[in-house]
Amino acid sequence: MTGLQLPPFTQRFPWWGGDLQTIATVMIDVPSSLAPGTSERLRFGLNGGDTMLAMLDRPAAPQAAHQPGKPLVLLIHGVPGSETSPYMVRMSGYLLDKGYPVLRLNMRGAGPSRATCGGQYSAGSSRDLAELIGLLPPDLTAAGVAAVGYSVGGAILLKYLGEEGSQTKLRAAASVSAPIDLLGTCLSLLRFRNFLYHRHVFGAVKREALADGAVLTPEERRNIAESRTLYEYDDRFTGPRNGFAGADDYYFQCSAVNFLPGIRIPTLVLASLDDPWVPGGAYSGHHWGSNKSLSLKPILTPRGGHVGFHGVGGYKPWSDLAVMQFLGAL
Repeated sequence: MTGLQLPPFTQRFPWWGGDLQTIATVMIDVPSSLAPGTSERLRFGLNGGDTMLAMLDRPAAPQAAHQPGKPLVLLIHGVPGSETSPYMVRMSGYLLDKGYPVLRLNMRGAGPSRATCGGQYSAGSSRDLAELIGLLPPDLTAAGVAAVGYSVGGAILLKYLGEEGSQTKLRAAASVSAPIDLLGTCLSLLRFRNFLYHRHVFGAVKREALADGAVLTPEERRNIAESRTLYEYDDRFTGPRNGFAGADDYYFQCSAVNFLPGIRIPTLVLASLDDPWVPGGAYSGHHWGSNKSLSLKPILTPRGGHVGFHGVGGYKPWSDLAVMQFLGAL
């Protein structure tokens, strides 16, 4: 973990500041194809009848033959997000170039999984991730499995790792811009300066929750439709739907920061202290020494935005370069 030889992150023109770094993630072009790699749809039946869909990307055959022993890398999206999120596609392309097979997940009810799932994922969906990992076919996991989670996907991943401890089937993991304090992140999005971010995220969340395929009671459908903020949505729908008393109970019990001490595999945690969505204090104020196995170390940068890290020296986000170096050191 401490052996990574990373240059300091330096933001590049014109993406200066946390907001522009965040916006750049969707503004910068995404590869239209992962060729010469190949992709195929995989389906995973979950408890309760839902089917989670994922896209398996494999490196080109000659390249894969010269890169033996590379673990399968799971990519987990944020909110809103899916297998087609720009950071997911870009990272898959970088990993394929290094000979890694990649599985881009669509969490329960997200993206193409909306049509095959009656349920909806949340920041507490670590059990879904555990179930999915247990369903991976042996031919894909022979060299091991690693995972990279972005934003809420990173929070789900960290929660899962803390719950599983040394029993996890993952060899290593990394999170990028994970909202490890859910209440703090919600309050941050509700700030006046984040009005446009909140409208974007909240609008997408509501549309996905109400889209065709969602199984909802009339009361749940009404509560979703009548919610005016992300907090109200979690208080009236996400919390009760998942067995919590409301938003505060859901945030408290599912915040990944509470599970960090239980992580027992090499885990890279990347976050920017100028993230306009996720308060940096959740990271800078955490006692990282509480992880007794010393497997968990954060890399906190002054700049970088939310899932941004668009720096000088190349097209690839600095966070992706860090993750690839981390995986390569396994």
